Amino acid sequence: MTTLHLSYLIAFAISMTGFVLHQTHLISTLLCLEGIMLSLFITLSMWPLQLQTPSMALTPLLMLAFSACEAGTGLSLLVTSSRTHGSNLLQNLNLLQC
Repeated sequence: MTTLHLSYLIAFAISMTGFVLHQTHLISTLLCLEGIMLSLFITLSMWPLQLQTPSMALTPLLMLAFSACEAGTGLSLLVTSSRTHGSNLLQNLNLLQC
């Protein structure tokens, strides 16, 4: 395993650890989720270059589009929860009520 692979693996592990352990504020959860998506995007971008196959070159672009949609949805949830509840604490949200 090269140092490049190790750095992407460590970035993914740190982001995943932050996502699991820091679920008190919605903004910190969203930032950790974006770190996970960024490390996966970089890994998927480097994968076709290492395998020298052009068939998987579209996969990172699809993942980037999905992560942009996820970021937009997360930010809209953040704005909505801060307007209705006054804070971005995840403990104050009751997601089962409409």
